[in-house]
Amino acid sequence: MTTTTATTSRLLALLSLLQTRRDWPGPILAERLDITHRTVRRDVERLREMGYSIRALRGPAGGYRLDAGTELPPLLFDDDQAVALALALQSAASSGADIDEAAVRALATVRQVMPPRLRHRLDSLDVTVLPGRPSARPSGDPSSTAEQVSPGLLVDLSTAVRAREVLRLDYASTGEQDRDRDDTRRESRDLRPPRRIEPHHVVTSHGRWYLVAWDLDADGWRIFRTDRITLRTPNGPRFTPREVPGGEVRSFVSAQFKGARRADVWPCLGTAVLDLPAAAVLPFVGDGSVEALGHDRCRITVGSWSWVALAASLGRFGAVVTGVEPPELVDAFSLLAVRYAEAATASR
Repeated sequence: MTTTTATTSRLLALLSLLQTRRDWPGPILAERLDITHRTVRRDVERLREMGYSIRALRGPAGGYRLDAGTELPPLLFDDDQAVALALALQSAASSGADIDEAAVRALATVRQVMPPRLRHRLDSLDVTVLPGRPSARPSGDPSSTAEQVSPGLLVDLSTAVRAREVLRLDYASTGEQDRDRDDTRRESRDLRPPRRIEPHHVVTSHGRWYLVAWDLDADGWRIFRTDRITLRTPNGPRFTPREVPGGEVRSFVSAQFKGARRADVWPCLGTAVLDLPAAAVLPFVGDGSVEALGHDRCRITVGSWSWVALAASLGRFGAVVTGVEPPELVDAFSLLAVRYAEAATASR
């Protein structure tokens, strides 16, 4: 890295820190940036020359404050900030909110003021957003919280999708990420041959990130959780893209999450009457529907990937349940009643 590049990167890092809190003591800035206090003072002067209003604070150690409400020069972004902004704007543009056009224009505006290197990273990102509210977590996904995924990994995956290059990767099974802290287990996994896939779409759904791909070894379509992916280098050869089943990636992924084999519909769909107001039930039905039957009763129509799961989801409301249809859902309630009674008896 040249001296000029290093100085520019350091100025960006300093500016980013100054924007995150009101006051910064000089010694803490020096420690965070791994530079001397003298270099901090010199970098602050450089930022002032660029038009940023930075006030010096009095005190035993001294400090700095980036003034709010002043007219700042064009925004500067480091790599991670540029990728994060592009991801946020792409997600907003596909979220279904009434900001689609504004998000697209904002992304185009930001792209124009980026240097060529960062502009190339932004152009590599192509994310498909699954809209709508989740009625339950995706089938087969034990995580109930959003995972942490490196922006760099998302860029690498999107770049491979655009370049139509086969990816070589390791894919951790459930819980294997924690076991990888054991060096012996990690080394054992590293000896396995990498999986070979044709990446087709990077997808985000309710805070989770996935890669839709054709698995060359399994000879079939797969949806990979990105937080379990470790890429190997180099990438493989180029490939001719296959068509996602049904021709539309959102419908395909949504159907897979619902446990449906083909159409984007729940394999098990049922109705029931709950002794609750419709307003109390509506926020929790996801893609289901609620019909008011008076002040304190409503009919709910919801789906799931199994009848037992559907019966259990209706039980979470803690209300009297009547008018259950179809017979398969009635049988699922009977099965759960027996199992719950056995569990209560065994626990006493």
